[in-house]
Amino acid sequence: MPAQFFEQEIKARLKDKRKLSAFLDTLVHEHLEVKKIALRYIFCSDEYLLEINKQFLNHNTLTDIITFDLSETDNDLTSEIYVSVERVAENAEKFNKSYNDELHRVIFHGALHLCGFKDKKEDQKAEMRRQEDLCIERYLG
Repeated sequence: MPAQFFEQEIKARLKDKRKLSAFLDTLVHEHLEVKKIALRYIFCSDEYLLEINKQFLNHNTLTDIITFDLSETDNDLTSEIYVSVERVAENAEKFNKSYNDELHRVIFHGALHLCGFKDKKEDQKAEMRRQEDLCIERYLG
């Protein structure tokens, strides 16, 4: 399976993992010419992700996702994508979205970063959001 999903002491309540993995495989192949894809999503708590943020990025802030590209060649895409389930749930409430929609938005966000999409500048954020919306529409219908 191109994408694997792990839970670090917290439940993500993610359904239909095979379908999602296949969708992510298609999404990556639409944007990158790679032969092998290994996306590892690790669902965790705010506290767990905060420690990763401090240790690897020197940021002392809560975040919903951190994506690490661990690829060793241009022919493969290997990554670890950490998702705070608590942040996703809080953001879903804050933005008046369902938990399921927000969880998928964050999952697609991580994959889109790996495909080269950025979100530091306003125009990049707008394009990232557009791409996330396209993914949600295609996947969740």
